[in-house]
Amino acid sequence: MAKKLVHYVVVDAFTETVFKGNPAAVCFLEEDEEKDVEWLQAVAREFNISITCFLARVAASGTEDSSPRFRLRWFTPITELNLCGHGTLAATHALITSGKVDSDTIQYVTSSGTLTAKRVSEIETGFFIELVFPVAPISECDSESASSLSRVFDGASIVEVKKTAKDDLLVVFSSGKAVEDLQPQFDNVKLLY
Repeated sequence: MAKKLVHYVVVDAFTETVFKGNPAAVCFLEEDEEKDVEWLQAVAREFNISITCFLARVAASGTEDSSPRFRLRWFTPITELNLCGHGTLAATHALITSGKVDSDTIQYVTSSGTLTAKRVSEIETGFFIELVFPVAPISECDSESASSLSRVFDGASIVEVKKTAKDDLLVVFSSGKAVEDLQPQFDNVKLLY
């Protein structure tokens, strides 16, 4: 059986030092190419790093603005995510530094809506990447989910819990130190769903 090569890079986000920061694999698919979820998940499992991104350029149509558009999906080794900040940052960096785009603005079509990334030039340091994410409506979280979170986070002091329209939870802790000291009980995460 003939196998098709997939070009990829591994980007360390949030750092300028190799092997530091948050790693993300960025896989470049063919224009408008859609792979099945099982294949995408198998590739992410093979990389076995925190996030694997899949990019496929969306063919331009005459009615859109001139910014290049890419379909973007994010996978951990075990599941697909609706949104990933460092994965989006890594994908943008890979597109810019590889020369695959020559625009300062890139649009991503994702399961969370359209995201925009912008290259912001800096004379001394090269460039920064500015990301604009869609705003997700949030609502109050029911008390049962909030008490389950206490078990997941091993009794950490939780100040506030909100829920997005896609049932993701936003958790506010009492301090940055409380976040640093977290000892999540991953076996209890399934209690949340």
